[in-house]
Amino acid sequence: ENVEQVFDKMREELAEIDAARATGNPAEIEDEIGDLLFVVVNIARFLKVDPEQALRKTNSKFRHRFSHVEDALAAHGKTPQQASIDEMEALWQAAKHNEV
Repeated sequence: ENVEQVFDKMREELAEIDAARATGNPAEIEDEIGDLLFVVVNIARFLKVDPEQALRKTNSKFRHRFSHVEDALAAHGKTPQQASIDEMEALWQAAKHNEV
């Protein structure tokens, strides 16, 4: 009936993912992830956002930022596999900060 109920459902689905993770059953985990994605689409519907367009924009933003991380690492003779998580996070934050 309202978006708050859908957010409640999202919290429920997150708990179910956590429970599925504890079982280690890949099919159950996949099922719960699918349920969560469905709830997120429903949130988008309530908020009048096209979920596919939102995902496309986020994918593009991710590619741009990750490209910045890779380029910065390459300038120091490193690959992402050779970098620490902290190093990559700092470069990621720099990419975010430099976006217009």
